[in-house]
Amino acid sequence: MTGSNTRYLLLGASGMLGRAWHELLLEKQLFALRPSHSQLDLTNLDSIESGVTADIDVVINCAAWTDVDAAETSEVAATNINGVGVGWLAERCRDVNATLVHYSTDYVFNGNATSPYTTEHEIEPLNAYGRSKAHGERAIVESGCDHLIIRSSWLYAPWGKNFVTTIAGLAKERPSLEVVADQRGRPTSVEALARASLALKHSGARGIFHVTDAGECSWYDFATPIGNFVNPECRVTPCDSAQYPRPALRPSYSVLDLGETEARIGKLRPWQENLKQVLNRLA
Repeated sequence: MTGSNTRYLLLGASGMLGRAWHELLLEKQLFALRPSHSQLDLTNLDSIESGVTADIDVVINCAAWTDVDAAETSEVAATNINGVGVGWLAERCRDVNATLVHYSTDYVFNGNATSPYTTEHEIEPLNAYGRSKAHGERAIVESGCDHLIIRSSWLYAPWGKNFVTTIAGLAKERPSLEVVADQRGRPTSVEALARASLALKHSGARGIFHVTDAGECSWYDFATPIGNFVNPECRVTPCDSAQYPRPALRPSYSVLDLGETEARIGKLRPWQENLKQVLNRLA
């Protein structure tokens, strides 16, 4: 079903991507239930079975463990949400004939590539978070449910805690910032991500697709226009990842190939354009 009678169940509606989905569904006048975490808990099978009812047509899963570094010391907890719970959710979607729209990550790849990762590229996560998300991908496929898995990367919005809001805040307070320049990927506006996801779903796309903003950059490249916009006096300079070690390894190159997605729904907007819109709203 793709019309206004479709009943959506939106998980994680209070999160950064969930908010974008909620606003999009309201704009499109599409009906959506938005259970809280206590009402539908991905770590509780009974909660999933009672929350995903037979009258639901589409489940949009924006609920996830997202703390990449904390997953290194809490891999079981991260996997219970991103892997085991997602598997239960997929099985329930199969049982009630609902389509599952689920989000995965560029961190399922090892970062050794030199050209954009296609959807068919072998996954080899470097960190616990990536392993937990890869577990979820496998569980969905193995469940046999009708599904659309969307891998994305470097999510940002004019709300919530993300790279753009963090850099904007720091640039207002500091005369200079150092940002890593040896990790390359594709930023993604969550509002653009939600719209592209809905377009893919309406197009009949199933399986795994990649959705990000168009273009690629390093974190330094991404931070520079943010700092310049917020405070031109703040000097943004590049540095190596080794200068700021983190508990979780990050792939040095995690650019996702957009070819299959753009063939279905058209060209995606460059990150520079989406970022400018977000910065204007922050201002």
